[in-house]
Amino acid sequence: MELTGQAALVTGAGRGIGAAIAQELALAGCDVALVDVAISGEMAQVAAAIRTAGRRALVLQADVTSVAAAEESVGAAVREFGRLDILVCNAGITRDAVIWKMTEEAWDSVLDVNLKGCFTYCRAAAPVFRGQRRGRIVTIASINGLRGKVGQSNYAASKAGVVALTKSLARELGASGVTVNCVAPGFIRTAMTTRLPATVVEGAVAETALGRLGEPVDVARLVAFLCSEGARHITGEVIRVDGGQYI
Repeated sequence: MELTGQAALVTGAGRGIGAAIAQELALAGCDVALVDVAISGEMAQVAAAIRTAGRRALVLQADVTSVAAAEESVGAAVREFGRLDILVCNAGITRDAVIWKMTEEAWDSVLDVNLKGCFTYCRAAAPVFRGQRRGRIVTIASINGLRGKVGQSNYAASKAGVVALTKSLARELGASGVTVNCVAPGFIRTAMTTRLPATVVEGAVAETALGRLGEPVDVARLVAFLCSEGARHITGEVIRVDGGQYI
């Protein structure tokens, strides 16, 4: 998973899975642009860790639902690093409720961040990757986008859309030497999931074949592989990281 000299942009990089992905790419040799809706103390720590690893970090505050902000972020990364090789679309939110209690705002906000947020950054990066005839795009979906989930019709629909977007872009960009793949995590131990009721966490563990929760680094290492030369002939794939939760 040697990525020395390359540059990456990761959305939703301020915490959790996104932070782990950014740090894993840096350990593999990448300079990394970190994008999030707010610049938090944790995001500053991620940037510091990247710099400690001997790589450059660029911290960008941006709303992923904005086409203009996505173009500005991609442009800033190219200017800072002189190149862009990797895009990881990780930003995502949840607004859970059963359908008869779900508000229009809850539906719209989740679809906007999770699905449109992928569209805006893929749209912004595509001309760069097509022009240089190389690039890696990795989107982050969820096993719930493949199977559905009670109380998550908005989230599941958004992640199913990410899967379809990934496959479409793999076809559109393949002729330009760009691979586009999707990682679908199961229940991963993050600050957000550890705040859930114990019964929910226990139920997720019980679903897995391995009998344990995944960690953000488990997702990050797969992302790094998909960005490496070892995955050069893999595109349009959806790979689950769920400890057997989906099966």
